[in-house]
Amino acid sequence: MAIAINDVIGYLEINANTLIDYSPKLITAFFILFVGHYAIKIFKRLISRKVRKREFEPTLSKFLIDILIWVLRVLLFVTFISKLGIETASFVAIIGAAGLAIGLSLQGSLSNFAGGILIILFKPFEVGDSIEAQGISGTVVEIQIFVTKLITGNNQTIFVPNGSLSNGNIINHSLEGTRRADLSVSVSYDADLKKTKEIIQRILDANDKILKDPKPSIDVIALTDISVKLAIRPWTTNENFSSVCSETLESCKTELHLAGVVLKNQ
Repeated sequence: MAIAINDVIGYLEINANTLIDYSPKLITAFFILFVGHYAIKIFKRLISRKVRKREFEPTLSKFLIDILIWVLRVLLFVTFISKLGIETASFVAIIGAAGLAIGLSLQGSLSNFAGGILIILFKPFEVGDSIEAQGISGTVVEIQIFVTKLITGNNQTIFVPNGSLSNGNIINHSLEGTRRADLSVSVSYDADLKKTKEIIQRILDANDKILKDPKPSIDVIALTDISVKLAIRPWTTNENFSSVCSETLESCKTELHLAGVVLKNQ
C-alpha cells in the first residue's frame, strides 16, 4: 500500500512539474486567443463603419468583410495552437488540401461568385435597370453574389447565374434614359408613299410621349413581292417605350385605313 501511495505521489509531482513548466505557454496561448477574438470584433466594426461611410456596394462589402473575418479567425487559431506547442505544418497542409478539394468541387459556383464580383464592381447594370441577356428580358430586382434576380414583363421571377451574365452580351435598355422604337408597316404598291409618310408623321407629332429631339424617322427599308415596307423609328423615354410602340402601331392601322391605304402582312 505504501508503494502504491509513493507511486501516486511521484506521478502527481511529475505532472505538477510538467504543468508548471507548460503553464507560461498555456497562459500566453489563451491570452492571444482572448485578445485576438476581441481585436477581430473591433476590427470588423471599424471596417464596416468605414465601408458604410464610403457607400460601397452593400452585398459585395458584407461578403468580403465576412471572408476577411474568417481568414483572421483561422490565422488566430493557427497562432493559438502554435503557442501551445502543437505542430502546425500538418494542420496547414490539411487546410490547403481541403481548400483545393472544395475549390474543384465548386468550380461552377466559384465562376458565378467571380462573375458576381465583376458585375458589382463594373456595374454593367444596376437594380431597376431593364436588360436583355442570355435570351431573357426583364427588370433587375436584386444582384446577389452568385445569381441576379430578374422580373419579366409577365411577372415571372428568373435567377440568372452571374458567371454566364458576366461572360455574355448584355443589352441595358435603361443606361441612356431614352430608347428608339424600331417599328414597321407594309403598304401596297398602289399606296401614295408621300401621303402615307405624312399620315404617319402626323401620328408621331400628335403623341406627347414621343420625343422631338432626336426627331423620329420614316424610311422605306424593303420592297417585297407584294408590299413596300416602311420603318418607323420614334424616340421616347424608357418608361414610355411599350406604350409608344403599341399606340403608334394602333394609330397607324386606324389612320391609314381611313385614308384608304391598304396594309399588307409583309
